Amino acid sequence: MAISTSELAPGSKITHPKFGLGMILSVDEKFYKIYFYSTEEVKLLARDFDGFTVEDAKKPDFPMLTMRDVEKAIREALLATSERAPLVPMGGKWIGGSINILPGDPSLQSKEISVDAFFHKIVMVREKLRVLEQNINNHPKLDDQDRVHLQQYITRCYGSLTTFNVLFAYKEDQFKGSSGKE
Repeated sequence: MAISTSELAPGSKITHPKFGLGMILSVDEKFYKIYFYSTEEVKLLARDFDGFTVEDAKKPDFPMLTMRDVEKAIREALLATSERAPLVPMGGKWIGGSINILPGDPSLQSKEISVDAFFHKIVMVREKLRVLEQNINNHPKLDDQDRVHLQQYITRCYGSLTTFNVLFAYKEDQFKGSSGKE
């Protein structure tokens, strides 16, 4: 089976009518990156260009990856392993708002942050508490008494965070303390 000039793998040698003999260094979706020996230059050549002659075709022994394939794989790996907040909607009236923290001493600088950023941080704290809770519940060296003891601290943390429930769009996303109420 003859290999198409648009399916050459790195290491293939070609002759270009203007630049002479070259070797394919890398391949992406549209281009070959080719090192030309006579000019000692690297040039891009469209994969669908049919004006060159194949001198030594290297066929990929695995599906060729393009830069887009690599970028997609990296993006998917980062998403799969990163700590990210789930999609939790903030109450509409807070969108675009800001929080201004004023010091007791008026000569000191205040701090202003967006409600969006603050809300994101609160949701991340909640997610980290949930992970901690799962780790406690599944820890092989903790007995039931230790688990209950540590779980009470987490429940109290949730209770302390109920102040921020006003920011959540939906009640089911809100923090609940030991009483299960807000």
